[in-house]
Amino acid sequence: MSVRTRFAPSPTGALHIGGIRTALYAYLFAKQNNGTFVLRIEDTDQGRFVEGAEAYIIEALHWCGLMPDEGPRAGGAYGPYRQSERKAIYRQHAQRLIDNGWAYYAFDTPAALSAARSAAEAQKQTFRYDSSVRNELDNSLNLSADELQARLDRGEPYTIRLKVPEDELVQIQDRVRGNVQFQSNELDDKVMLKADGMPTYHLANVVDDRLMQITHVIRGEEWLPSTAHHVLLYRAFGWEQEMPEFAHLPLILKPNGKGKLSKRDGAKFGFPVFPLDWQGATVEDSFEGFRGAGYDPAALVNFLAFLGWNPGTEQELFSLEELVEAFSLDNISKGGARFDIDKAKWFNQQYLMQTDDAELARQLRPYLATDGLEADGEAFLTRYAGLFKERAHTLRELAEAGDYLFGPVRSYEEKMIRKKWKPEHRPAFEALADRIATVQPFEAARIQEAVKAFAAERELGMGAIFPMLRLGTSGTMQGPGVFDIIELLGPAETRVRLRDAYAHFDRVKAGS
Repeated sequence: MSVRTRFAPSPTGALHIGGIRTALYAYLFAKQNNGTFVLRIEDTDQGRFVEGAEAYIIEALHWCGLMPDEGPRAGGAYGPYRQSERKAIYRQHAQRLIDNGWAYYAFDTPAALSAARSAAEAQKQTFRYDSSVRNELDNSLNLSADELQARLDRGEPYTIRLKVPEDELVQIQDRVRGNVQFQSNELDDKVMLKADGMPTYHLANVVDDRLMQITHVIRGEEWLPSTAHHVLLYRAFGWEQEMPEFAHLPLILKPNGKGKLSKRDGAKFGFPVFPLDWQGATVEDSFEGFRGAGYDPAALVNFLAFLGWNPGTEQELFSLEELVEAFSLDNISKGGARFDIDKAKWFNQQYLMQTDDAELARQLRPYLATDGLEADGEAFLTRYAGLFKERAHTLRELAEAGDYLFGPVRSYEEKMIRKKWKPEHRPAFEALADRIATVQPFEAARIQEAVKAFAAERELGMGAIFPMLRLGTSGTMQGPGVFDIIELLGPAETRVRLRDAYAHFDRVKAGS
């Protein structure tokens, strides 16, 4: 059978970055084996359904380049790909479990179950609906056939529970964790079909993986405890010999390595934990994503690939195609992967530096607009991108790094002005501004030559001139070469900017 993997998120809100990593690994494994990557929307929990979440999931996958071969929009031979549209299929399979003795009807009311839990707690025990108590509770195991039929005919609400066998060893050979074993006596009789007729995750997951011919289930380690019930379900349906291989991925940890990274950690630590921006019902439920923060999707994918996997070489920068070739389930670690935002920034910076300046200029425009900045033509913005891209980690940083080039200088480093500015040299500096404006062609190298010649004529050291030119044109001692900045500003703007700055320098000096 050809390899078929799936990514099966629930549309309950914004897709966490951990979900993207799971999708990435499933995608890479499928593509490496010339297989199929399936997107399935697990929306059986209608109480937690959030409008717009499915569209968000699909857009996030597309932005990252992880295009499903089959799914709600892509179609395919094994649909529907939304579990809410497969309700009849689950009921049929739940009935099959009843018929073959692997499940039973449970009529216990919420009040009765709450009372049972309270009674167990009173004895300092944990209530678990399992083989030790099932014969004392309100279910079909304790009813005659006639009593059961009468209750079903009356339309009494019920759930269908899996009848977990006693004293059995349940085990899987996980591709990441090796041999994993469970004792059936430690498992509860999970609900398979809820009172509203919708399946639980366990039944729907197993049935869909089987019917969609999924060969490899790649998912987070938080689902590892559920695997025991899933193995029992495969056994109950007679599918155990064709059960998919499992690979349970390590957790993505908080930056301090203590605990699982949560959606709230982004606000707490000041970085995104979602691929795209998400507008929730409240401010607290609204988040900025990596795209909004100015990250390249290819860089994000590269970063996520290393959160739990390594290629076994020194190479760090991989295109998606290279990841497909290099990826291996055997190189996934068992331990949690610490989320290091500085490493994410480093990856993104490498991609910025490799991006063509004109393309980078195109990507920059939305971020400039957000900050109320406007570039003076494509040539200007392309040159700007080339000058600043090695000094920024994200598109947002790139837009902000040289904001003084899109309008008047907003502030000056006054400590350096007090240290270096000599008001008596102002006539010479104004003459220098005039000289610079006459340079032809107006290029950085020619501007530098003219400034050096002027310094020699006036017997001024470059140590006195250079800081004033840099501060006068940008307000800061940081950034690209001052002559590159002057070239970008142009002769007229440079002359006006320098003369205005010198007047400001006098005021600063007088105030000191």
